[in-house]
Amino acid sequence: MDEEQQRPDPGRPGPLAGFTVGVTAARRADELGALLQRRGAAVLHAPALRIVPLADDGELLAATKEIIDQAPDVAVATTAIGFRGWIEAADGWGFGEQLLDRLRHVELLARGPKVKGAVRAAGLTEQWSPTSESMAEVLDRLLEEGVEGRRIAVQLHGEPLPGFVESLRAAGAEVLPVPVYRWMPPEDLGPVDRLLDAVVSRSVDAVTFTSAPAAASLLSRAGKRGLHDDLLAALHHDVVPACVGPVTALPLQALGVDTIQPERFRLGPLVQLLCQELPSRARALPVAGHRVEIRGHAVLVDGALRPVPPAGMSLLRALARRPGWVVARAELLRALPGAGRDEHAVETAMARLRTALGAPKLIQTVVKRGYRLALDPAADAKYADV
Repeated sequence: MDEEQQRPDPGRPGPLAGFTVGVTAARRADELGALLQRRGAAVLHAPALRIVPLADDGELLAATKEIIDQAPDVAVATTAIGFRGWIEAADGWGFGEQLLDRLRHVELLARGPKVKGAVRAAGLTEQWSPTSESMAEVLDRLLEEGVEGRRIAVQLHGEPLPGFVESLRAAGAEVLPVPVYRWMPPEDLGPVDRLLDAVVSRSVDAVTFTSAPAAASLLSRAGKRGLHDDLLAALHHDVVPACVGPVTALPLQALGVDTIQPERFRLGPLVQLLCQELPSRARALPVAGHRVEIRGHAVLVDGALRPVPPAGMSLLRALARRPGWVVARAELLRALPGAGRDEHAVETAMARLRTALGAPKLIQTVVKRGYRLALDPAADAKYADV
């Protein structure tokens, strides 16, 4: 998918029409982007990570040989793609059958139904799988069984799982990490930098995260560019951080950033949650006999999507902060990005805004004073103190 913004079809606005969503995923990014676009969103794709090819990872080869040479007591499979990739890599090295034979004779635990499916597709059978898909539940089971003196192989999923591994070691287990695939920064940082700039400038309405390493990578890049505090400020107040699950959210929550997460840790429910969250944050006003809903980069006028240039959106938001009140040209000029001191820039941007809205009477010119949203009389009292 191109990392540039892809605009929705204005014909039939979906629930995310007028909103821009950043996608940090490296894996399944096309699927997530398609789900968002199908619901009307503009997508800014910026993979925050890249995955090292399995066959090139010497640590995985070493761990595989160690397991073949000395079978563990327990093996924990944490992700379906990681487990499948491990078996495929072992096949490529000529050790596939030996690895499977070892795993047939150990206590094999699978985190969740997808992992269980990958285990069974390899001709193996798991001894147990948690209903919650939680690594915490896997850890609790192992600790309840007792792990002192036991050898446990843990298939990592892109990050070290420090709490999990350290808890096992503290309880007396010998832990063999199996780094099935490795997250690294993207080779091309341009898309990530464009996403960071968009978040800091509030040009995106939400950012999605499907892995904890992606969140950590974006935070790291922001720090290197001197944007760490600006990024956190945006995520705290204006840009919605949407995570596929609690593990993914950990790097953000460690910094006090509240995230939204679906009840089911899947891409579909993540998109559905955004379909509820973003429209609920949009400002809707009764103006000149029309219903005007102000979204990220567009406006819904009586349900019809009206894309608006960035300068026009800046003016509209300034007017909407005090609906029905006159806003002076000088104040509107300050709201325009990079407008300088010439108030004529306000008149030019206002003319384009009215054209984009398709209903010129929504915004009234008040001679020698400025402009105002033509708020319907019945709504004046409601918005008088806004």
